[in-house]
Amino acid sequence: MTPHVVPPDRSVLQVLTEAGVEVDFSCREGTCGTCETDVLEATPDHRDPPLREDERAAGDTMLICVARSCGPRLVLGL
Repeated sequence: MTPHVVPPDRSVLQVLTEAGVEVDFSCREGTCGTCETDVLEATPDHRDPPLREDERAAGDTMLICVARSCGPRLVLGL
């Protein structure tokens, strides 16, 4: 998959859908959990209330409609 730059004022979900990448989503607000995506490389900056604290600590999934990356590179299992 082609790398995509996600600016600070946009979500991963917004950038991917605008690029034509098909991902499951419903609410775009971090409440439903539909867009939960595997994180292959990076440390997520969790802003996703549906995830339990242990899920956040594991860092292997994130809700791409609201969560961000703590670093400059994020690799997702899409």
